Amino acid sequence: MNISYNWLKDLIDIELPAAEVAEQLTRVGLAVEGIHPFGDDFVLDIDLTSNRPDCLSHLGVARELSVYTGKPVKIGRGDVRYDVPMPAVLAGDIVRIEAPELCHRFTARIIRNVKIGPSPQWLVDRLEAIDERSINNVADITNYVMHEMGQPMHSFDLDKLSGGRIVVRNAALSETITTLDEVERKLDDSMLMICDAEKPAAIGGIMGGLGSSITDATVNVLLEVAFFKRENIRSTSRKLNLATEASYRFERGVDIENLICASDRATQFICELAGGTADDLIDIYPTVHRSVRVIAKDIAAKVRRLTGLDVDADESDRILGSLGISVEVSDEGVKSYLSPSWRHDVVIEEDLVEEVARHVGYENIGAELPPAYGAGEYQRNEPREKRLRQTLVDRGFDEAISYSFIDTRFDEMIETVPGLMVQDADTRFVTLNDSVIEGSVRMRHSILPGLLDAVRLNINYQRRDIRLFEIGKAFAAGRDGEPPNEQELFALVVTGGDVMQDRAMTIRELDFYDAKGAVEAAMDAVGVNGLTFTSADLKHLRRGQSASIAVCGQIVGSVGRLSDDIAAGYKFKQPIYVAEINLQMVLDRSVKNPIYRPLPKFPGITRDVSLIADRDIEYASMRDAIAGQNAELIRSVDFVDVYEGKGMAENERSVTIRIEYRSDDRTLVDSEIDGLHLQVLSELERKTGARPRF
Repeated sequence: MNISYNWLKDLIDIELPAAEVAEQLTRVGLAVEGIHPFGDDFVLDIDLTSNRPDCLSHLGVARELSVYTGKPVKIGRGDVRYDVPMPAVLAGDIVRIEAPELCHRFTARIIRNVKIGPSPQWLVDRLEAIDERSINNVADITNYVMHEMGQPMHSFDLDKLSGGRIVVRNAALSETITTLDEVERKLDDSMLMICDAEKPAAIGGIMGGLGSSITDATVNVLLEVAFFKRENIRSTSRKLNLATEASYRFERGVDIENLICASDRATQFICELAGGTADDLIDIYPTVHRSVRVIAKDIAAKVRRLTGLDVDADESDRILGSLGISVEVSDEGVKSYLSPSWRHDVVIEEDLVEEVARHVGYENIGAELPPAYGAGEYQRNEPREKRLRQTLVDRGFDEAISYSFIDTRFDEMIETVPGLMVQDADTRFVTLNDSVIEGSVRMRHSILPGLLDAVRLNINYQRRDIRLFEIGKAFAAGRDGEPPNEQELFALVVTGGDVMQDRAMTIRELDFYDAKGAVEAAMDAVGVNGLTFTSADLKHLRRGQSASIAVCGQIVGSVGRLSDDIAAGYKFKQPIYVAEINLQMVLDRSVKNPIYRPLPKFPGITRDVSLIADRDIEYASMRDAIAGQNAELIRSVDFVDVYEGKGMAENERSVTIRIEYRSDDRTLVDSEIDGLHLQVLSELERKTGARPRF
C-alpha cells in the first residue's frame, strides 16, 4: 500500500523526516518496504497484515504516528453547506434495503447541478503519488477520500437511475451487469447488488455499472457510502474474478461509524471542485454497531506477565487512548476498554497487551532464558497409535494426511456405519461459512473421501499400486445447540497389485483379504481382542464383498470393496478396497493382557480341506463350527481360498480351509487324526451344510 508523506503531514503535525516516519511505522508493525521520491513528496510502500484494515488509509497510519508524537489527528467531518433544504420525501422513497443481513448501513446524498471536468493539479498529484490515475473531478474525489479515510464510496449519475431511486438487493439468478471495465458479468442470487427501480447499477462493494457511470454530461450525482458484509464481498469477488481497491477494503473490514464523516468529506470536495448543491443525507442503519467491551482488571500486570515489559497502568491507558480505545471504570473499580469501530482485531485482553507492547517496542523486551520444563509424557493412547502406524508402515502402507473438510459431491455417498460417531450425534454435517477451498464447505463425517482423493491423484500420475492409511478426526453436528462432536477414526485403502520390492513385477492383485488382514494387524498392534467380521450390506461398499467390524459384539467399522457408483464418481477403473474404524471407540476399550504360551514341543499335523457351501454361508460360521469341537487338539482354523465359477453350481462356492491339529503331550500320527478329521467335517456339514469338495 502506498502512503504519501505530505498527505500524512496534512493529517498530523509532524516534523520528522520521511525516513524516521518509516522507521517508526516499521517498529510498530506497519512494515515499510521502501521509500520512493515523487516530486517534492515521498511515498512509503507499506506491507500490511490482513488483520489491520484500519491502516488501509492515511488516517489509519496517522493514528499510529499519533501515539509516537503525542500530536492529535486533525481530520474531521467536511464542512457541508446546504444551500437548499432536502425535498420533503421519506428516505425510504429514495433508498430501500431488501437485504439488511448483507448491507448493515447505507448512506446516500444527492448533489445537484455539478459540472464534471478535470481535477485540480494538487488532487491529480496526490492520486498519482499513490499510483492512482486521474479520471474526472467527481471520480477523483471519491478515490481521494477512500485513500484518506479508508472508506470506499461510489458516485452514480442520478438521471441514469430508473425511477431516481436505489434498491439494495440480491441479484436475480442469471441477471447480468456490464461493469465499468466494459465486461458483461453473469450474476447469481448470492451476490449483493445496488440497483435502480429496474436493473442492477453496481456490484455492491466491488465495482459500479457502466450504465450509471459519471460522464462529462452528468449534472446530478447520487453519492453512495455504505457498509457491506465482508464475507459476501469476498465470495462475490472470487466468483466474478473481480478484485478492486474497494473490495480489498470491504473484505477486510471498514469502519461502519465513519460513513457519515466520509460522505460529508466527499460532499464538501464535490461542492468546492464541481459546484452544485447538496441535499441532506439519507442514512439507513438496520444493524447498529456495538463496541466490543474488553475487561482488564490489571492491564499493567497482564502486560508484564505476557511480555516482560514493565509499563504502568497510566502509560498503558495513554497508549490505548491514543489508538481510540477508551477506558471505563465500574463502581467496583474494574476497568473495561471499548474497542473503536475501526479496530475489528481488538476483542480480547491479549489484544490490548499487543497494542501496548507494539508502541512501547518489542526491542525493549529483555532477553531471558525460559524456565526448563519436563518433556511431559505420552497421552494415554499415543503409544498404541504409534504401534498401529508402525505396523502398517511395515506392511508397505504410506500415511496420508487429508483436509478435514470434504468435497460435497461425494460426502453423502460414504455411509457412516452405526457406531462410528458418538451416540446421540446429529446426522447433519458441520458446515463451514467460508471454506478456503471452493466447494469443500462441510467437515468430514468420514476420512475415506480424503483417502479416495489421494488414490485418484496417484492413479492420475500413473501409480496404480497403492496402500494408504490415515488417522484423523471426523465431525458431526451436536444436538440442540451443543458444540460439534469429534471422534478419531482410522481408515485404510488398498488397490492395485502386490509387487516385488523393486516394483518391477506384480505378484498378484490385492483383494478384500488384504484389506481385512491389514485391519487385523492394525487392531492386534493396539492390543484389541474379540475382533469379528460379519457380512453386511453398506451403501458405500459392493454387496457380497463387504463386512462390518465388531469388537466384543460392538460394531466399530466396516471393510470391503468400494461400490461401483462411488468408483464411477471418482473414475476408478480398478477395484478399490477400503476399511474404516472408530479408533477412539476401540482405544477406549481395555487392552488385552498377553497370555504366555510355551513353544510347542511336538509337531502338528495340517489338513487343507475344500468345502462346497451355499453362497450365503459365511466363512465365520464354518470357522466357529470347526473350532468349537475338539478344543484340545484343534489349534487353529485359517481361511485359504475361495472359488466361484466353472464347475460350481450358481448358488454355491468352494471355500478352502486349513486346520492345524497338535497335542501338548505327544506326537500325533495320521491314523489318529484321520478319524478326528472326518468327525470334524461331519459335524461341520450338519451345522452349516458345507461338504467336502473332493
